[in-house]
Amino acid sequence: MQIGPHSLRNNVFVAPMAGVTDRPFRQLCKQLGAGYAVSEMAASDPRLWASEKTSRRINHDGEMEPKAVQIAGADPAMLADCAKFNVDRGAQVIDINMGCPVKKVCQSWCGSALLQNETLVGRILDAVVNAVDVPVTLKFRTGWDRANKNALNIARMAQASGIAMLTLHGRTRADGYGGEAEYETIAAVKAAVSIPVVANGDITSPEKAAFVLRATAADAIMIGRAAQGRPWIFREIDHFLRTGEQLAPPTIDEVRTLMNEHLQAHYAFYGEFMGLRTARKHIGWYVRDLVGGEEFRQRMNRLESCSEQLAAVDAFFESQLAYGKRLQYRLSEEKLAA
Repeated sequence: MQIGPHSLRNNVFVAPMAGVTDRPFRQLCKQLGAGYAVSEMAASDPRLWASEKTSRRINHDGEMEPKAVQIAGADPAMLADCAKFNVDRGAQVIDINMGCPVKKVCQSWCGSALLQNETLVGRILDAVVNAVDVPVTLKFRTGWDRANKNALNIARMAQASGIAMLTLHGRTRADGYGGEAEYETIAAVKAAVSIPVVANGDITSPEKAAFVLRATAADAIMIGRAAQGRPWIFREIDHFLRTGEQLAPPTIDEVRTLMNEHLQAHYAFYGEFMGLRTARKHIGWYVRDLVGGEEFRQRMNRLESCSEQLAAVDAFFESQLAYGKRLQYRLSEEKLAA
């Protein structure tokens, strides 16, 4: 799998997710088998570039290459300047966001709202591609709503403008994250263009990944919400695609070590005050399907120091050894009592 000059080790990617795929999480996913990861979306407005939030989002210090930054906005010149700004600071791939369905983003005519204006889409694509000498990619949706699907038009425009790769989430903006992803549209886009196409949406297991690749003929798949609390899903999928065999779940000791490393990196990245609070969602995702996970999450959210949080997480995973050496997915109290 190639993006411009960059050779990727596999075709299993991490989706950019605001508030989730920060540098520590991207690095962890790459260590656990992801072939590629894109940053959280960074605003194109130059007034925000020096803000703490945007500075963190475009921080790739020490990250495994290639380093990809996603940019969001609606003004072609501003997006072009933002692309140059990030390339000057080490970005090796620029990804344009035309897929975010969140209301506050779409109200600013950014994200998937842009799909309503194909003329503006074309101007943005041309401006960004011509502004930088690194590959530019596009993440988008199948259309604004089910009555206005224009993924084929957008894909052809993107290819003509010099976009290096397309990532298509198989839903419209109106769908949000509900309903089932429409893989037939991804297949149609793949058949219509010659550049690489990445399939995104509802890929939650190795078997589903293999199915989506067959159904769409896509070059790669992108995993989003299914990686929250389960970053080892990338090696599970990669192994299954290569061998047809399932990997065993990780051991409790491995997960405990991974959690410790992730949290330490998270605290270092955000500082103690913000790190403690932003780590809570990650911890909640890790424990949500485990025995006592919800009770632990509520108790953990009341802790007020990173050292207490680390110790509590370590003790929780130590307690999971009572149910076996390996992580027990969706193991309920009722099953144990049966």
